[in-house]
Amino acid sequence: MRLKNKVTLITGAGRGIGEAVALGYAREGADVIINEIAGADYAEEVAAKIRAMGRKSEVIYADISKVSEIRGMFAYIAQKYQKLDVLVNNAGITGWSDFFETDEAVFDTVMGVNLKGTLFCSIEAAKIMRANGGGSIINVSTICAALSVKNLITYSTSKGGIHAMAEQMAVELAPYNIRVNTFGPGPINVERNLKEDPNYRTNWGGVVPLGRTGEPEEMVGPAVFLASDDSSYVSGQLFFVDGGWSVQGKIPVNSMDSQLANSK
Repeated sequence: MRLKNKVTLITGAGRGIGEAVALGYAREGADVIINEIAGADYAEEVAAKIRAMGRKSEVIYADISKVSEIRGMFAYIAQKYQKLDVLVNNAGITGWSDFFETDEAVFDTVMGVNLKGTLFCSIEAAKIMRANGGGSIINVSTICAALSVKNLITYSTSKGGIHAMAEQMAVELAPYNIRVNTFGPGPINVERNLKEDPNYRTNWGGVVPLGRTGEPEEMVGPAVFLASDDSSYVSGQLFFVDGGWSVQGKIPVNSMDSQLANSK
């Protein structure tokens, strides 16, 4: 077990990629703290599955766009667990908008969760890690931050900010043996994507070189690698888990229009 007895926190782990990573970490021996926003009661089911594996798990409800709630969450973790080995900044919102109709509210909401939340979760996690000899911070980004995708100006900008921020954090935190890395999923079959575009698998599978969209479980391997000692000399890096899409970069415009329409 590559993560045996490690204490891990995954934001937005109630569904999708976050849920898959949470279960994957538990299988590798980690105790998993799940963060979700109030009302996301489905996260309790994920925690129950982890406890059924014999690992510790609980849900902490906190809005990571609010620094006060972030600090409260990490104060609780420090008091109860006395350490934190791994933080996965997974929580994020898309914020679909036509470029010309993008307003301040959309910008502030997306940046608040994706960029502000990632930064301040990382700061508080790093304080605990620094006191305990090190740790690993992992950011879940998106291929959209590297290749322009229609109707996602705010989302792509927020994730591009994470890429730059992660490089800065890797340097800032290296003296404390805290590693910071980022991986960007490509088109993944999470519930949100499939709801917004009923033809998501076909539309996106047609432009991915491997010929298909990815499953959330396929993000577990990269997340475990970056959390474990297998990546002990890896920091400040960004890589994509996308079936080769970042190499070719074709965009299914019909899917973009569908997802914008169905996100409202």
